[in-house]
Amino acid sequence: MSETEVDLEAEMYEKHREAGEILAQVREEAADRVEVGASHLEVAEYAEDRIRELGGKPAFPVNISIDEEAAHATPSIGDESTFGEEMVNLDIGVHVDGWLADTAITVDLSGNPELAEASEQALEAALDVIEPGVNTGDIGAEIEDVIDGYGFNPVVNLTGHGLGHWEQHTSPNIPNRAVSQGTTLETGDVVAIEPFATDGGGKVTEGSSEEIFSLEREGSVRNRQAREALEQITDEFRTLPFATRWLETDRPEVALRRLKRNDIVHGYPVLKEDDGFLVSQKEHTVIVTDDGCEVTTR
Repeated sequence: MSETEVDLEAEMYEKHREAGEILAQVREEAADRVEVGASHLEVAEYAEDRIRELGGKPAFPVNISIDEEAAHATPSIGDESTFGEEMVNLDIGVHVDGWLADTAITVDLSGNPELAEASEQALEAALDVIEPGVNTGDIGAEIEDVIDGYGFNPVVNLTGHGLGHWEQHTSPNIPNRAVSQGTTLETGDVVAIEPFATDGGGKVTEGSSEEIFSLEREGSVRNRQAREALEQITDEFRTLPFATRWLETDRPEVALRRLKRNDIVHGYPVLKEDDGFLVSQKEHTVIVTDDGCEVTTR
């Protein structure tokens, strides 16, 4: 798109902004509730309910990642986990009619404030260079440079991303390190920038637990619970990720197993660094403007 073709006052951008405004408020309120002894499930449900109260809908289940976890961790049904002296990442998304905003914050209860600061400052450095014509590889270089300066590693196999209509992850990818083959940002692009910093090696791998799923394809199933779950998924969540605990059918775990076996939904395993290491995360959503960017989740 050339600059002249992009109307940043168009309805889709207004909805991205509305989603961002709701999200900025909910992120701060949820972060204030993260303290030693507080319940993971209560924090997640508080944030998800608050999003609905403020006129949005969750774009994905609230991610609560602890210590070495980096992404895709959300409380299970009846989860009794509570926060300890840990590094806690909250990753929250909102949509308004399918137009999205995505944000994350680290609440450090572990006594490692520098690691939390590394991802926060990396994000600020990235935001400073965003404008039409900037290459995503150069944004990654800024992120890597700041995190390296703190003596930590960026998580290289997680990236920022574009936000589409009913699509949480679209192109372009925004790397967390310098890459030679990047993409050029243009006016009107809506992207989430999300540096992850770690005192580990900088690569996450898949864990064994899965609580987040999304629709892979339309299909039909005979099992009643699976049928009820599929109806709710296609009507309410469409292609956006959802949590097991959001399903209203009885025995939702059974329903999801059937749907997964039929390749109708796919799961998102928790992504984690090696045990004993910590990951911090900070994320904002931006709209690329003619002279820089507008942070919708500030």
